[in-house]
Amino acid sequence: MNEQPLNGPDVPRGCPVAHGGADFTRLYGPEAATDPQGIYERLRKEHGSVAPVLLEGDVPAWLVLGYRDSRRVLDNPSQFPRDSRTWRDWQEGRIAETSALVPMLAWRPDCVSQDGEPHRRLRGAVNDVLQAAVGRGIRRHATHFANKQIDRFAAVGRAELVADYADFVPMLVMSRVLGLAEVEGRRLVESCGQLLKGGEDAVEHDGIIREILGKLVEHRRAEPSSDLATDLLDHHAALDHDEVVDHLRMVMIAAAVTTNLLARVLRLVLTDASRLSGLIGGQLNISAVMGEAMWNSPPLSVLPGRFAAGDIELGGHRIEGGDLLVLGLAPGNFDPEARPDAGASVEGNQAHLAFGSGPHECPGQSMGQSMIEIAVDVLLHRLPGLRLAVPADELTSTASTWESRLDSLPVEFSV
Repeated sequence: MNEQPLNGPDVPRGCPVAHGGADFTRLYGPEAATDPQGIYERLRKEHGSVAPVLLEGDVPAWLVLGYRDSRRVLDNPSQFPRDSRTWRDWQEGRIAETSALVPMLAWRPDCVSQDGEPHRRLRGAVNDVLQAAVGRGIRRHATHFANKQIDRFAAVGRAELVADYADFVPMLVMSRVLGLAEVEGRRLVESCGQLLKGGEDAVEHDGIIREILGKLVEHRRAEPSSDLATDLLDHHAALDHDEVVDHLRMVMIAAAVTTNLLARVLRLVLTDASRLSGLIGGQLNISAVMGEAMWNSPPLSVLPGRFAAGDIELGGHRIEGGDLLVLGLAPGNFDPEARPDAGASVEGNQAHLAFGSGPHECPGQSMGQSMIEIAVDVLLHRLPGLRLAVPADELTSTASTWESRLDSLPVEFSV
């Protein structure tokens, strides 16, 4: 499918260019990488709760910025299905097979890409196997890999907690749960991260992920074991090969998103002495810090994607059938209509958008939270005197279309 220019007589109906001439904003590029929040707020002022944007390759979409509009889209799959085969730009050949958007938006035989009865069948299988994984000791695996990563730097007195710790612990835990060898789990860290970053290598890394998981499925078909891959193969929903592979892929990408949340939680802990002492002393529960992170810096800033089933009004804009919508989880959490005082405490408030909403709400959220709880607890109790090695205002992030990821978190500690 070849990309075509977004101007002239071939401009697709519903395209942001068609709706506002040259008045559109790219959600990728240098400004988006360094100041995504600034872009979100400018778009909110200019367009309201829904704004026309361009994704990588200048692909048109509607960015939903409003909290209530996001919930409306997420909770109504009949009006806004997840099935990208209804995406007009895809149907009409404007999206290249090599587009960086393909790994995140193209249809796949998994529960994320489907609605109605197919979704219920596959989602039921996923829920069952994830529950079985919890029963096999997810917290034990998290404790094991947290300690194993810390062993790599514990004697040095310093570490970089994004690259040395947060990027690995959830991924290694889920690799073990899936049934992969640790070496394959470490290979997946890079490929899942590159897929979320987008860019010209996204499709290549998606292929690496599928190759690793495809081999695992074939191996487990011949030699079953006590792992998630085997559970999916044996489930009464009778998933075929591709369905199993794509659901394992879905779980690993979710683990990659969890690495970002772990890094954000660690940043909150290490930039506030009262939080740090409260956690170490037992006066503060890590769930409160996770809740703050999920409100103020959700691990996915923008959730892909939904597609209008027909012409509809949303946020004062005419959305046309086949238009792509992406959900602004980060700007939605800061919507002044839903959260007038952005500085007010969010403790105990679970109404954030970080896990999505509706039928496609993240199925593994409790598992991810358990991994983060263990990873933070082990780190704080293994490394006495843990502290930031740089001033807090020197910590930076780099954003892609889908997420804003902490660049580094250098620390020092006693040995």
